[in-house]
Amino acid sequence: MIFEVLSVVVGLVILIFAGDALVKGAVNLALRLGLPALVVSLTVVAFGTSAPELLVSVQAILDGAPGLALGNVVGSNTANVLLVLGIPALIATMHTSGHDTRRDYLYMLGASVLFIGLCFTGILVWWHGLILLAALAAVLAATFLASRGEEVEVEGAEPGLPGWKLSVFLILGLVGLPLGANLLVDGATAIARAFGVTETVIGLTLVAIGTSLPELATTVMAAIRRHADVALGNVIGSNLFNLLGIIGVAVLVGPIPVERSFLVLDLWIMLGATLLLVPFVFLGRDITRLWGIGLVALYGSYLFWVLT
Repeated sequence: MIFEVLSVVVGLVILIFAGDALVKGAVNLALRLGLPALVVSLTVVAFGTSAPELLVSVQAILDGAPGLALGNVVGSNTANVLLVLGIPALIATMHTSGHDTRRDYLYMLGASVLFIGLCFTGILVWWHGLILLAALAAVLAATFLASRGEEVEVEGAEPGLPGWKLSVFLILGLVGLPLGANLLVDGATAIARAFGVTETVIGLTLVAIGTSLPELATTVMAAIRRHADVALGNVIGSNLFNLLGIIGVAVLVGPIPVERSFLVLDLWIMLGATLLLVPFVFLGRDITRLWGIGLVALYGSYLFWVLT
């Protein structure tokens, strides 16, 4: 069991650093090739920051554990709302009212409803993936049209980055991501078998929290510096991409059967967490310490329910 836990931890560490390296390398390469900053932000950065979750989901399907892939996405979306917003709010009030996230939130809500509807077909297959990817393309196109002319700061952009460093970042990312995903999935499935639980439960809990750690760490540090106001927008964007992009690509690799537990509980918990954002998005409420306590308590209750 020590080896399996170590495999998960090492896999997560590799995924985090490899994902960061891939974003830096791909972003700077795209900018050197002359792509507009807005396009790079909407596509290269979005795909790059979600690369760990994507590789984990694809690897899980290749290893015959599709439940882990679905659990990873559904669990990550729930954790993003309840943990990634809840824990930093315990440190400092998040003044989200200064950022207009209404349009992106409606996209995410629509994506959640579409995703849940497709899950009720019983099994996600390649044509579901095409629908999800088409929806993602439509969202990216609409966002691009609405944002033209705005100043965009691209994450990971370093104009003076030497060519050799750019190459090293790309190589580390492209080699590290599949390696980390393989270690994480192998360790997680072994732990699931050892404890007599399904890969789905491990995906909803251990893997979901693990792949959400980079966002959580970033938001916590921002809260300590009193700069966590943009966290809400980041969570909305991450959740939108998880549903449409990661599952969209993953089911092109192989089908994902939807267990009954998802249809009865987990998908509705994810949707409920999404609806909890309404006061912050539309009513201008700040995420105070009291809200943080409530969000973290809800996530703890959900974990207890899933694990027992």
